[in-house]
This record gives sequence, structure tokens and C-alpha cells, in this order.
Amino acid sequence: MRVLLVGVGGVGEAIATLAKSRKWMELMVLADYNTKRAEEIQKKLGDTNRFPVEFIDASKQESIEALAKKYNVDLIMNSVDPIFNKQIFDAAFNAGVMYMDMAMALSELHPTDPYNKTGIKLGDYQFEKAKQWEEKGLLALVGFGVEPGMADVFAKYAADYLFDEIDEIGVRDGNNITIEGYKFAPTFSIWTTIEECLNPPVIYEKDKGWFTTQPFSEPEIFDFPEGIGKVEVVNVEHEEVLLVPRWIKNAKRVTFKYGLGDEFMDVLKTLNKLGLDNKEKIKVKGVEVAPRDVVAACLPDPAYLGDKMKGKTCAGTWVTGTKSGVKREVYLYQVADNEICMNTWGCQAVVAQTAFTPLIAMDLIEHGIWKGVGVLGPEAFEPKVFMDKMAEYGFPYGMREV
Repeated sequence: MRVLLVGVGGVGEAIATLAKSRKWMELMVLADYNTKRAEEIQKKLGDTNRFPVEFIDASKQESIEALAKKYNVDLIMNSVDPIFNKQIFDAAFNAGVMYMDMAMALSELHPTDPYNKTGIKLGDYQFEKAKQWEEKGLLALVGFGVEPGMADVFAKYAADYLFDEIDEIGVRDGNNITIEGYKFAPTFSIWTTIEECLNPPVIYEKDKGWFTTQPFSEPEIFDFPEGIGKVEVVNVEHEEVLLVPRWIKNAKRVTFKYGLGDEFMDVLKTLNKLGLDNKEKIKVKGVEVAPRDVVAACLPDPAYLGDKMKGKTCAGTWVTGTKSGVKREVYLYQVADNEICMNTWGCQAVVAQTAFTPLIAMDLIEHGIWKGVGVLGPEAFEPKVFMDKMAEYGFPYGMREV
């Protein structure tokens, strides 16, 4: 397979690192606005032929198409902030190649009632073009990270193999990670974190469809496995809630809750109050700049935090319902230990855990196990073959039955 990797930040680096040992990966172009960063990753990989470096401006669709054609790629892997999704998605279509992302096209608030009604939902832009992709015989895989991605595979597995009737599919994410030397240091892109945490969370209920609620609503204590323990989780806007009901029709309710912590939520609320979460550019002493970009520039790059991080992160899917008339409650999960991730791949746990799903998906597509056309989420594919490969890639799953 020949891949154009757009973005080699923390997750992009992890994708390339995991791809290095896969012989079926013929070529992976390390394309980034910051070519010094891309060259740094290339040097770590030690293979200039399989991992060439290119400059790319992800805001310019024509430059993405040009690189795809230059290297005759099979797939464009979107590994940048989702603000660039539309042009990368459309570039893949125009270039006639497959597309994959880890976060779908951004949502837009309902104009009059944003905390009760959905406006433009996550992924709407992409799903509205599904018929065009089908007619062209092309495949776009959307939401193929860890959450969304692996969590959606778990949901499909539960629906196909573990349950007859489903009351709720709830993605639950928590960790006990600490970062030495920083008062505030997100382990993932702050740009994306602000977007998903301050937008109105979406909930799905079969009798109501999709609706929104207040940020950080419905707190609950969830007991995470492998020593992480009890963590308070809250509603956050996330793609799984938009993806799961499209393919799993018997789920009565779908939610996503994330363990953010009081301090983290207070910081995000303060950014919102001050308007520092704004992604639109404003003039500051004659210079145009987006406040959110300023916040990102003030914080440490998550890609370089690995040696200061300690602990584990857990991503998983909690499902309740019945099997053969008997009530059942299951949590399917994956726990990544930062020390193991750093020692094995040289990447911190959060980005490493996010990166393995797209690699497994590419593997299954390259070997003809997963097939399809159109715009498809993880639930559109057979889940067991994915889960069988997780341990091979260093990220085995677990299952806890309550």
C-alpha cells in the first residue's frame, strides 16, 4: 500500500512508527507544514526511501491532490486537526484514491437552540457525499482512530456476538496519567480538545433521534480496569454517537463520556468565558490570529510529553442489554501503559493508542479482508477480524463482564 500521511504530529508519528515493520506498507509520505518535524520523524524511522518528506499546506486542496498524484498513492490518511477535513476528503475524491480520518468533519451549532437540538452534525458533510463516492467506486473510511474507531468496532462486536437487545452503548474513556513539570498539559491536540469538549454533547435515543445537552453534563463515576480505578466521566461531543446508530439499529441509547477532571474542565470553561476558544481570526496589533491557535502555541506539544508522562489510559465501550432473555452488561476496552508505549515505540500512550486502529484498517483493506465503497464508519465492517489483530499490533483488548 502507498499512503500519503497528511500531518506528522504526535499521532502521525505513531502511525508511521507502527507502519515501519509492516512489509505490505510500500510507501508512506510524511507530509507536514513543518518539514523539520517530518524530517525528525524520518530520521527516527531510518528509511528515506519508504518514508519521504514533503511540505504540505492542508488548507490548500490542490496541494494535497498534487502530492497524491506525484506519489501515486492508494490512500490519503488524514492526521491533522479536523478543521482541514473537508479539503482533504475532497482531495482524495478528486484524486480517485481512498480516504481515512480519525475525526469526522466538524459540527456547527443549531442557530437558535444549541443545547437541545443538533445543527450540522459531526460527519454530515462527508455522509452527504456518500452517494458520489459509491458511484465513483471509492472508499472513504471515517472515524478510524481509537475513539472513534476501535470503540465503534467494539460496539459492532457486542451487537453481532454478545447481545440480542441493546439498552445502551456508552463509550467511556478515562486515565490516571500524570505529567511532571506542567501545571496544565493536554495529552492530545488542544485544538481538538477544545472543539469536542466545549461544543454541546450529542446523545442518541431511538425514540428521539439525535439531540444535544449541556457540556460536561450527566456526571457519573465509572470504574476503569487494570488499576486505573474510579473516574468521574461527563458527556462530551464525539463521533461514536453519530456513527453507531447508522449501522447498529437495535441500540436504544448511545452516549460518549470522558474523564476530564475538575481542573481540566475549569480551564476549558475559563477559555470559553474569555473567548480564547474562538477559532475565527481576530486582529491583534495589526496581526490576524485565531485565539485558539494562540492557546495551542502557549501549551507544550503533546508529541514531546512522553518522557514526562506516567500512568495508563483506557478507551472502551460499555454495553447493556439482554442475551437469550438474560440481562447482560459488558465493558470492552483497551488499556495503554505509557511506559510500555515509550519503551516499545518511542511514542506516548495517548497518541500510540490512537494510531493502531488506522494501521489495522489499512492492513485489512490491503489484504482484501475489509471491502466497500462509499463513506463508511467502523461499524460497517466485520469486527472480529480487527479485534483478532489487536494483540499482534501491541494493543490487546480486554473484556469485563459485570
